Amino acid sequence: MALYGREATLRSPALIEVRSILPRVYTLMALGLLATAGMAVFTYNNAIEWLVENPGIMFGAIIAELVLVLALSFLLRRLSPAVAATMFFAYALVNGFTLSIIFLVYDLGSIGAAFFTTAGLFGAMSVIGITTKTDLTKMGSYLMMGLIGLLIAVVVNMFMNSGPLGLLISIVGVIIFTGLTAYDTQKIKRMAEDPNLDLGSDDAMKLSIWGALTLYLDFINLFLFVLRLFGRRD
Repeated sequence: MALYGREATLRSPALIEVRSILPRVYTLMALGLLATAGMAVFTYNNAIEWLVENPGIMFGAIIAELVLVLALSFLLRRLSPAVAATMFFAYALVNGFTLSIIFLVYDLGSIGAAFFTTAGLFGAMSVIGITTKTDLTKMGSYLMMGLIGLLIAVVVNMFMNSGPLGLLISIVGVIIFTGLTAYDTQKIKRMAEDPNLDLGSDDAMKLSIWGALTLYLDFINLFLFVLRLFGRRD
């Protein structure tokens, strides 16, 4: 299937595909972030006390997030673009619901500063991913191994509650997701360069949704680690 085709030699039709698909990817990602932010603010203003008093609801929402993102990642080939897009925005909304608790932990200024810092880092690394001639595939392999180690460290620190380890986790998290942003951007760009990819096809739309989800996850995780690293707690 053309959706996951390997890199092709850059030629004029491929350049047209890249210029058409990348804006679609970033538009979907931005809409997903808006949905997340809107749901987070709505939940904080209208249901945060209920959410805190019912931790089982939060646990269920986290499970729903995992189910949605895993289903979207592994079943994308079998889904219609409409269903895939619906699942993406459903995930963004549920994620906003769970992220509403950051307003209880950090002051609004810290959240805003973390967001704009993340936007700057994300934008810079996206530009690098699009424009660099260096193949970032090897870097991506190391980053994925680092991500696995990071997840293990996060779980361990949940039991240890070590301040120094928490600080190290935040620093490493920022580094990993900054690098993953460049790597994933280049990967999406190369997929879009496939000469067999028809811009008007379902495959092209699915690629846009998959790319939007990938970059959305990079942005959200980078934001959370930046917030943990520099945020002022209430």
